[in-house]
Amino acid sequence: MALSAAAMLWGCSAADAGTIDEDRLLAAESDPDNWLSYGRTYAEQRYSPLEDINESNIGELSLAYAVELDTNRGQEATPIVVDGVMYISTAWSKVWALNAATGEVLWKYDPEVDGAKGAHACCDVVNRGVAVWDGKVFVGTIDGRLIGLDAETGEELWDVATVDQSKPYTITGAPRVVRGKVLIGNSGAEMGVRGYISAYDANDGALDWRFYTVPGNPADGPDGAASDEAFAEFAGETWFGDYWELGGGGTVWDSIVYDAEFNQLLIGVGNGSPWNHRVRSDGKGDNLFLSSILALDPDTGAYKWHYQINPGETWDFTATQQITLATLEIDGQQRKVAMQAPKNGFFYVIDRATGKLISAEPYAEQNWAEKIDLETGRPVEVPEARFADGPYLITPMGIGAHAWHPMSYSPKTGLVYIPVMEVPNAYADDANFERHIGRWNTGVTFMAPPEGSVPGATPEARRAYLSSITYGKLTAWDPVKQEKVWEIRRDWPWNGGTLATGGNLVFQGLPDGRFVAYSADKGEELWSWQGERGIMAGPITYRVDGVQYVAVMAGYGGSMGMATQTDWMRRPPPNGALLVFRIGGTGTIAKLPEWKPTPYARSDEEFTPAQLAEGQKQFFAFCGICHNGPVNPNLMRSAFATNAQAWQQVVIGGVLEDKGMISFAPWIDADQAEAIRAYVLSEAERLAAAEEE
Repeated sequence: MALSAAAMLWGCSAADAGTIDEDRLLAAESDPDNWLSYGRTYAEQRYSPLEDINESNIGELSLAYAVELDTNRGQEATPIVVDGVMYISTAWSKVWALNAATGEVLWKYDPEVDGAKGAHACCDVVNRGVAVWDGKVFVGTIDGRLIGLDAETGEELWDVATVDQSKPYTITGAPRVVRGKVLIGNSGAEMGVRGYISAYDANDGALDWRFYTVPGNPADGPDGAASDEAFAEFAGETWFGDYWELGGGGTVWDSIVYDAEFNQLLIGVGNGSPWNHRVRSDGKGDNLFLSSILALDPDTGAYKWHYQINPGETWDFTATQQITLATLEIDGQQRKVAMQAPKNGFFYVIDRATGKLISAEPYAEQNWAEKIDLETGRPVEVPEARFADGPYLITPMGIGAHAWHPMSYSPKTGLVYIPVMEVPNAYADDANFERHIGRWNTGVTFMAPPEGSVPGATPEARRAYLSSITYGKLTAWDPVKQEKVWEIRRDWPWNGGTLATGGNLVFQGLPDGRFVAYSADKGEELWSWQGERGIMAGPITYRVDGVQYVAVMAGYGGSMGMATQTDWMRRPPPNGALLVFRIGGTGTIAKLPEWKPTPYARSDEEFTPAQLAEGQKQFFAFCGICHNGPVNPNLMRSAFATNAQAWQQVVIGGVLEDKGMISFAPWIDADQAEAIRAYVLSEAERLAAAEEE
């Protein structure tokens, strides 16, 4: 519901600001004052030619204003700015409209998502942004709806469910609008769903077409969707076994790009469900269109071409990462290309007309493939990497060498600026895999690195070594030469998206709260600002009344914020904020109060070795993915752990489901819940004793 309405905005109403049509989006490159769509233009280069803020005056950049948000969950959105009005989405799929020059809130909209739906969000209740078209603002919600709002007032115009809401689908990605159609995908592959992309009429939300990315149960027959022909002709033959029982995966949860030069949509397709190819498809077949870039007709959804990054995907190597369009001079010819740095660690340059591979080289450490064969377009895999005959220490692991964090491309320098992650992990085949629809289904056992794979005599020592080689990088990559030009190493992998500008600047936020500017050509740090709120989102820049601004959403979270603890981020993240900067800004943001951790939960209760073993098993099956980082409550410090009755009310009774902590009764019984409590208390005691020492 809309909480307030905007009046006039210095002679330009919010309704005028939201009036965007196809011609205006096609001409966005020549409109640097605005940031009209997710990647600024349809090419999604995340480059702005604005140069009022540049190398010579970056030292004068300071906060213009900050708008504090109402939640401490992860903030991943890219703001949209149109004619002085900014539209942002926040965690829990809320939408705000603001005066882009002052930060005055014009209106707010809350889709009133059921908090229990947060349990289906594999990677936090985030939202990556909105789209604006013809006086309307569009947002996808964590519970699978697509909503159209009035750009002037925030009033709801239409609301459609884009998924079967009885299944564990979510939406975290930003919609795109092309030729009067709102395009939206979904997420939830690990939970057990079947992926697709849908196109809705921007005026009334009527479904126009749908393309499924993986085939359904053959017994059900055709879907009556745009994908039917591709599955009948060739894609359906690439699947085996009872793959449909867990949906197959293939969710389109991030990249959707309109290639106007060829009138085609390019979409990035995600991982399989389960991850493990053996479990999913009897270890056979390419499993189209998993881990693929897929080209579709924007008017009908009809298949045009595809390029599969990882045939028979088995590691969570998605191809959902940002797809950037450009024209590059390669071997003396101007080539219209699509560029992607997907999870698997190779940088791909693909011919947009045909989908044929031009080049692919590693932009990060990887040990799963010898190379990408340029003749066939297929990887030459290291056989052991499929972990069928034993554990394999793989680099990168499923978190990827590059996740959703936006990269940027500067036509001025010819470089792509990638937030890179170096995160290894040991995979093993889960021979005792059990289906848990609605919870994580990987078919993979994550274990200590095998002896001999890294230094260390014990599993604990080998884990410690892995932690020492887990880090992040900001990498400037030459897509023509396929080589690194410069890089900056980070202590932690999970760093913010990038923005490149005509002022020879690259901006990036960091999880420790810093916002930093570098020279785009050399990677020299030129400026930084500390806001104490971790930054993951992609920055933008725009101009209002002749003044250039740089804006970024701050708020640490996402999958690593939920699942990974760090030595330097023990406190729960504070509420997020929109941060906006300008030359000579005079804005302020409150410093965070001193924080002291809640004591570890301690009890004199005694538990059997069998209870502790069962508790450890169930904790890592169900709890660790959400409660091992700073975002959600630390169970080892939870007062509920010291009260068996209260613990049962939460874990089995679901009394906190409105906060995302649903009942786990569909997957575990009361004795198993008690065993988890036993393990939590034993770990809390161990950690407390170590802290006292």
